[in-house]
Amino acid sequence: MKNFSDLGVEQSILNAIQELGFENPTPIQEQTIPVFLENGRDILGLAQTGTGKTAAFGLPILQLLETSARHIQALIICPTRELCMQISRDLVTYSKNKPGINIVSVYGGASIDRQISEIKRGAHIIVATPGRLMDLMSRKAININNVNFVVLDEADEMLNMGFEEDVEYILSHTPEQKRVCLFSATMPKSIRSIANRYMKDAVEISVGKSNSGNVNITHQYAVVHARDKYAALKRFVDFNSDNIYCIIFCTTKNETQDISDKLIKDGYNADCLHGDLSQGQREKVMGRFRHHAIKILLATDVAARGIDVSGLTHVIHYHLPDDIENYVHRSGRTGRAGKLGVSFTLLHMREGGRLKDIERMSSVKFEKVLIPSAQDVRDKKLIAFTDTIINTEIEESIFDAHVMEGIKPLMELEKEELLQKFLSLELRRFSVDFANEPDLNIGAGGERGGERSSRDSASRGGSRGGTRIFVSLGKKDGFDIRSFKDWVADSSNVSWKDLHVDVSGVYSFVDAKTEHVDSILKALNGTTYKDRPVRAEVSGDRSNAGESAGGSGGGSPRRSYGGGGGYSGGRSSGGGGDRRRNDSGRGFGGERRNSSEGGDRFGSERRSSGNSESGSGFGGERRSSGGEGGSSFGGERRRNSGGTGERRTGGSFGGERRRRKE
Repeated sequence: MKNFSDLGVEQSILNAIQELGFENPTPIQEQTIPVFLENGRDILGLAQTGTGKTAAFGLPILQLLETSARHIQALIICPTRELCMQISRDLVTYSKNKPGINIVSVYGGASIDRQISEIKRGAHIIVATPGRLMDLMSRKAININNVNFVVLDEADEMLNMGFEEDVEYILSHTPEQKRVCLFSATMPKSIRSIANRYMKDAVEISVGKSNSGNVNITHQYAVVHARDKYAALKRFVDFNSDNIYCIIFCTTKNETQDISDKLIKDGYNADCLHGDLSQGQREKVMGRFRHHAIKILLATDVAARGIDVSGLTHVIHYHLPDDIENYVHRSGRTGRAGKLGVSFTLLHMREGGRLKDIERMSSVKFEKVLIPSAQDVRDKKLIAFTDTIINTEIEESIFDAHVMEGIKPLMELEKEELLQKFLSLELRRFSVDFANEPDLNIGAGGERGGERSSRDSASRGGSRGGTRIFVSLGKKDGFDIRSFKDWVADSSNVSWKDLHVDVSGVYSFVDAKTEHVDSILKALNGTTYKDRPVRAEVSGDRSNAGESAGGSGGGSPRRSYGGGGGYSGGRSSGGGGDRRRNDSGRGFGGERRNSSEGGDRFGSERRSSGNSESGSGFGGERRSSGGEGGSSFGGERRRNSGGTGERRTGGSFGGERRRRKE
């Protein structure tokens, strides 16, 4: 594999990009940089957003600049102010070891007088949006008659936004002798037309088929009624909340603001971008989103154009876009830099035809998945929370005398009561009413709550059939989807083609054919991975309910996760001291049991021969045993409204979220 030095990049720039962690060039960089540096031809590049285009044209431009010359030598035109600022920041970083290079960004929504002042001080590179650049040209504040390089970045986006005439006007004012570099994710006729008129003997570089999607992106959809879209969105986000960092695309400004307000009110870490926001508001929102202070960003297509944020795990389409190319652009914001991403669509029944059009014209294959049930969401939250607590290392140093004095009231509580209070705070949203909310998926007959053959997929909301296996390893152990699937297949001698995996933070799920389950359990359970004990257990699929309940004889602990199995500890009635989890219930809460004996839902079950005890329920569960009902917890939602310009709402999982009224 080539490195940047092999491509001809000079040492001063190499040092700068190595500090950024750049080791090997991306395909578009590997193909573009040598052409730019060596043969002087124009470049027509077909590449998706997020493939490293800025470095592909930026590094050679910085290397070829004459710092002693005071005129504008390079003009980079892009569709949005966000992309304009991002390119400028990147170029400044790449050139940190080359003193004397002046880079000026010009875009609307900022002081034009300040931009004119910066240009007058001398600019080697101008990064501009078309509208502001034309404004500066009309004021005679900028001269592009002598530029050596012109770059059109995201050219198809500029044309989609109506900038075709502006771009042609700008190009007509550049010199005849120049080098043109045009990048586009798609190649419509209008782009080809501009290339034919303004480029000479161009080298065509492609790192993907025209209008095609990124191969690192999984494209999914779920079918719901329009009235259920918001509820389905929350379920999907909740189910993936351990790692979600996403943009949700809406069709109108009002819808964007409305859904954002609802999510914030319901305790989600969200905000929105749309055309009614001022430049200052936009920059504030984007700053918080880039720093992960906001995990969910609602946006219209226009407002999101040019957003360049790394690490997005999901792109969610609240509605499909009218333009198929917009779907490619939307989806391309995830799955970057070799990472995996998910593009998920909440599909209304009438949008099925548009989905097929996208499949046909963009070479994307959609996978139908199911919206998780409410109980699935709650069960997964408890699994994640439990594993987080189990795997948290105790720091003895923080337990000084003052801390010990402060937690005395907690130490005086009974273990059961302390656990109940703790979980009540963490899972307060998940009451019995939540667990009994209906299935939101549309069945074959168009009715909500269609037949479901198995539990929904863990991190993607999909169902694969067969049997689901819980494994106590995840991203924390260095796995991603591909490496985890390979590890399971190699360990159990099962073909990776027969496996589907979902990897979360500290645990994962394997969906396997029934005939492979025993092999996987035997291969994984009780082993270690990087000194961490591995636990592999059949998840609580409804089809497997009761499979592991009761019984006698010595065996290993078993636990059920999911809708089929309850999460209750107990000793088996047989001999051998086998400790098994009871799989005969309905998950966490929403259950009503009548028995001569109660039992704690967590930990060892308490039995008595002469006394009937009531067990404490989780999430509003009630048990009766000839006497008292069990205590219920985990459903409270708290909302305080004040008159001081601030509103507080119950957080997703414990704690309160604040939202300032604007």
